[in-house]
Amino acid sequence: MIEISISEKLREACPSLTLGCIQANIVMKPHEPQLWQEISATCKQLNDTMVSEDIAKLKAVKAARTAYRKLGQDPTRYRVSSEALLRRVIKDKGLYQINNIVDINNLISLQSYHPVCTYDLKKIAFPLSLTVGDAGEAYSGIGRGLISIEHIPVFEDTLGKFGSTTSDSERAMVTMDTKEILLYIVSFDWDDSMEQWIEKAKNLLIAYGEGKNIESKIIK
Repeated sequence: MIEISISEKLREACPSLTLGCIQANIVMKPHEPQLWQEISATCKQLNDTMVSEDIAKLKAVKAARTAYRKLGQDPTRYRVSSEALLRRVIKDKGLYQINNIVDINNLISLQSYHPVCTYDLKKIAFPLSLTVGDAGEAYSGIGRGLISIEHIPVFEDTLGKFGSTTSDSERAMVTMDTKEILLYIVSFDWDDSMEQWIEKAKNLLIAYGEGKNIESKIIK
């Protein structure tokens, strides 16, 4: 399993931060009908049981917002990705169908309320760490142009910062050429169901991504 460290700066602001880590060989597919049925069912359940005002009250979202504030970022301006995804669903805007791996990423995030970050392992230069974006830092976000990453949790390798709990960069993004991934479930407060979410993600990768050689661990 590829190792990842958590910086002292991030640990100071988020002492209970926990990472659910998965490394796996996968097969990319443009569409998995059964997976999309599961995503649609999850979206319907969220729409039936939740309104926008409920999202900020979720334990996982509250913890993420608290962490962002401690790091010096406004969590209502730069929302954690899981909250943004939930708000999109609750507002009935629907989700974009991307590919099997990104769709699995989004399903786990919707069900766990945690940001889930998935990267193409071959595009990463190790060692790898989860740290905090410096003042003025930015990168080219997926479909969003240049985006600020200052004062938010970011993934960094020897080539620079490439992903965050708000929005990922184009550099390490999963594409149809991806063969091996690193998937991280990020909890800003210890979640005793993290093991459950890791198992759920592994099962989805096997069922819809022909996942093999799967390794996992929890870092807290």
